[in-house]
Amino acid sequence: MYKSILRFCLLSIFSVCTLASYGQIGGRTGGGGLQQYQGPQNTDPEKPKEFEIGGVTVSGTKYLDQDLLIAVTGLSVGEKVRLPNDDKIAKAIKNLWKQELFSNVNIIISKTIGDKVFLTIQIEERPRLGRYNFRGIKSGEAKELKEKLNLIKERVVTEATKKEAVVRIKKFYTDKGFGRVSVTVQEKQDTIAANKVMLTFTIDKGNKTHINQINISGNNHASEGKLKHSLKSTKEKMRITLHPADEISIYSSNKRSFGKYISNFGFLSLSKTIDALDPYVHMSLSSSKFNQTKFDDDKQSLVAYYNTLGYRDAAIAADTIYPVDNGNINIDIKVKEGNKYYFGDITWKGNTKYSNEQLTKVLAIKRGDVYNQQLLETRIGRQLSPEGGGEDVSSLYMDDGYLFFNVDPVETSIIGDTINFEMRITEGTQATIRDITIFGNDRTNEHVIRRELRTLPGNKFSRADLIRSQREIANLGFFDQEKIGIQPKPHPEDGTVDIEYTVVEKSSDQLQLSAGFGGGINFYGNIGITFSNFSIRNIFKPKFWDPLPVGDGQKFSINYQSNGQYYNSFNTSFTEPWLGGHKPNALTTNFVYSKYSAAAVGTDPNLSYLRVIGGGIAISKRLKVPDDFFVMTYGLFYNNYKLQNYALLSDFTQGTANDLYFKFVIARNSIDQPLYPRGGSNISFTFQFTPPYSAFSGQDYATETSQQKYKWIEYHKYRFTADWYQKVVGNLVLRFTTKYGFIGYYNPDIGFSPLNRFQLGGDGLSGYSYFIGRDIISQRGYEVYSSEATIFNKYTTELRYPFSLSPTATIYGLVFADAANAWDNFKVYNPLQLNRDVGVGIRIFLPMFGLLGLDYGIGLDRINPAAGTTALKDISKFNFMLGFEPD
Repeated sequence: MYKSILRFCLLSIFSVCTLASYGQIGGRTGGGGLQQYQGPQNTDPEKPKEFEIGGVTVSGTKYLDQDLLIAVTGLSVGEKVRLPNDDKIAKAIKNLWKQELFSNVNIIISKTIGDKVFLTIQIEERPRLGRYNFRGIKSGEAKELKEKLNLIKERVVTEATKKEAVVRIKKFYTDKGFGRVSVTVQEKQDTIAANKVMLTFTIDKGNKTHINQINISGNNHASEGKLKHSLKSTKEKMRITLHPADEISIYSSNKRSFGKYISNFGFLSLSKTIDALDPYVHMSLSSSKFNQTKFDDDKQSLVAYYNTLGYRDAAIAADTIYPVDNGNINIDIKVKEGNKYYFGDITWKGNTKYSNEQLTKVLAIKRGDVYNQQLLETRIGRQLSPEGGGEDVSSLYMDDGYLFFNVDPVETSIIGDTINFEMRITEGTQATIRDITIFGNDRTNEHVIRRELRTLPGNKFSRADLIRSQREIANLGFFDQEKIGIQPKPHPEDGTVDIEYTVVEKSSDQLQLSAGFGGGINFYGNIGITFSNFSIRNIFKPKFWDPLPVGDGQKFSINYQSNGQYYNSFNTSFTEPWLGGHKPNALTTNFVYSKYSAAAVGTDPNLSYLRVIGGGIAISKRLKVPDDFFVMTYGLFYNNYKLQNYALLSDFTQGTANDLYFKFVIARNSIDQPLYPRGGSNISFTFQFTPPYSAFSGQDYATETSQQKYKWIEYHKYRFTADWYQKVVGNLVLRFTTKYGFIGYYNPDIGFSPLNRFQLGGDGLSGYSYFIGRDIISQRGYEVYSSEATIFNKYTTELRYPFSLSPTATIYGLVFADAANAWDNFKVYNPLQLNRDVGVGIRIFLPMFGLLGLDYGIGLDRINPAAGTTALKDISKFNFMLGFEPD
């Protein structure tokens, strides 16, 4: 009996051990637990038994698809496995762990039937994201971070998820100059949701990392200053230092004022070693924040600069970034210049359209020129030149339809310091434009855009036409000029190309509100509304109203100015840019009413006034000769002036004057963008004249009164304006403007007309001035100094730099210098006798309000020691503008 009991116990222990070896055959964490074993026993665990998988099930899933998980394992019904140690089971477990979706994975035997085994995959899903928050930062920064982290609730939280979030947070602050930011992540169970976690990011930004000093070594053929300038985004901190002769005073903060003017208009110099004004003043003149990504890009820019000097093998040998005592960093850069190279022979291969001589002339690179990779890329058209391109080999071909053109410069040999090239050309066939599509025009009708395009279906492809089309779309003023997209889609199989234009609508309507002081008349105000994308034909279609009917590119404006009872002016105008809809012939009509009272304030304004009522019609036509940048405008206008005890002239205070005149304008406008031009010009000549009534009236005007002389005003008037824009570097733009004006007479017995003369000086805020019948020519830094001129000259130079080119707010600053003067007649005319001014200003263009501007001008020729006007406050003036740029 004892032997039977002992035999039973040993057999049971052996069976349990065998079952355990079969029941749980794989796992990474935890235990699978034993399952009831059914089927034949493997009495020798050292010899695995082959089974056929009869079925696979999954347990523990909450969010994941079971069939997908089984597919990930690679196990399938009918597959043979050798248990308990088949590599297929181990591989299945590894495949599941690679998904990083689980905290526990087991594969167990649920049962066996004969030689078939049924497996169960036991998983425990990782927790999902319930909430996350930030510590150590402001709420505004937290809001920005949430947009950048892309953490999505209900997503599985893995270590990779947390690491990626930390990397993005560090990059966010590194880009802002916080180079020592540290981030820790705490994960804990979300108490308000099952199987959810809450992540808390604790952020220590530290202090901003500024570059104290940049040291460059190894540069024998390039100055340190120019190399530092090539580092576009990596700048060392600069400080203000004063020359010993200058003086500056710093008042305590409770006086809310800073300093005296620097004596004798002394100049400031820059230094990185002297900090004369600390601890009172700390001024950084350029961003010195350190950004590793931008620094890496700048190192490539430095090498590229060397390449432009002929050093094609130049490289950064080493760079070191290390902290200094003041908490900032120094950067040491060691360069390896290499040898200087020159262009050698340049030959052409594959060209049939143009000869070698023509291509060499366009390339404009000769043997012996210093090697310059950037210049070579620019001249063959692979990259845009700083001047905007258009005169390169690629343009030569693409402007003639060769869209599939390609040129590959190959270095054929290097002999000493000379590099020889072979330009291998693939001309392809001329491409024909097939389809034109336009996207993004939500408010503007498509025909308004299409009529401005130079790329028409059936025409040969031309890159110049693409550039011109982009300019014309931008000059409509209805779209964000920085986001006009042009995408050619070539079809080499049939030699055609589709062109896709994308635009982003912006508000082009303007509400003009202005107020100010000027013209010797106290406070005045102005209100006006301009609808730049008006549509007459949609007036009776409410769905096109926003707030008035829009979409056809017409312009409608109303403007009202007032100084209470003593000055009122109303004008309205309408322009149809494509009269008839087939040609760019514009029709413009306008109506004007103004009344100015010269009566003393507090008395009846009707005791003395000048009133004008009038209007006109003009037609503009785009010319094709000399080129289609030219526009010719001609129109007929009439103004009726009424005087009531108004001393226009000593003997002309009562009555009416009539001004019927013709106007002819020839203009050429090639500026690239209307809001912030970077290139091009706007030149116009205006000829305005009345009929010479005195020539056929038969009257002796020498004996007539002024009232009789000017009942029908006669004159001839000329104005010339030229506006040039030139990109200097980047978005820095130089503007030069010149303006001339002259009014003449037909009959010396009548002389100059008392109306339509020129007024010089002041800010020209009102545009028409209170003195009706004057062309207002503003000058910064001066009050009005001439109001009866018949001749004027004006010159302006501005250097502009944009702070924002966003369509919601275009902002740029400027420094300027003006020179102008006005004369009563040619006898006293002296074009070299000019009133000069210099100053600074800012312009802000808001779509709803138009142009806002503030200038601070110093009238240099207002300095008069004899009169005691030497202080800056006596010779300077602020000019404020709203709605438009003064003339």
